[in-house]
Amino acid sequence: MMDLHTHTRYSDGLGLVQDNVSWAEKRGLKIVGISDHIHFFTPSTFSKYIREIEEAKKESEITVLAGIEANITEFGTDITDEFAKKLDYVIASVHEWFREGEVHKYLEYVKAGIMDDNVDIIGHFGNTFPWIGYPTWEDVLEIIKLAEEHGKAFEISSRYKVPDLEFIKECIKRGVKLSLATDAHRPEDVGKIQWSLKMFEKAGGKKEDLVFSEYL
Repeated sequence: MMDLHTHTRYSDGLGLVQDNVSWAEKRGLKIVGISDHIHFFTPSTFSKYIREIEEAKKESEITVLAGIEANITEFGTDITDEFAKKLDYVIASVHEWFREGEVHKYLEYVKAGIMDDNVDIIGHFGNTFPWIGYPTWEDVLEIIKLAEEHGKAFEISSRYKVPDLEFIKECIKRGVKLSLATDAHRPEDVGKIQWSLKMFEKAGGKKEDLVFSEYL
């Protein structure tokens, strides 16, 4: 199986790239993605990051992918063409904190992320809903339909336990791809995807409903 959302010392994680890969191997994953926060990088450290991941790809028997977690802001997503072309995938997540009742503002940010050509996966969709309010099902459908139109995926986050089952079912129904993710910040948490996998299977997901299924 896979874990496409993991962090290292290149951002706010505790381990090295190789540490994350080693734990992914121990847990029997087929795919592990390194996806550090973009705002920690300079062009120089980004080049080093890519080189280190490329080394891990050569040395590991599992598939190691180079990713990044970009931020969706009021100005759009902070991923550049130059960075994106060197990556296997880009996660875009909303990290800004909205006030109670501002759920529609959150959804507008997500729409901007979906429409960014450099973005592949929307990270931890809905993790702040308990504090800012829940969207209507019509609003949720609009988001999923937009992802369908633009060929974007959503992650099933074991860390935040989002999105919910009905959301995942609708994605599968519409052919919107999904990824399994821990959002691990410690190497020993890499691959702890039990919740994600349970929800995916409960929704009736099959291998072909996941991103990078060709490596599974």
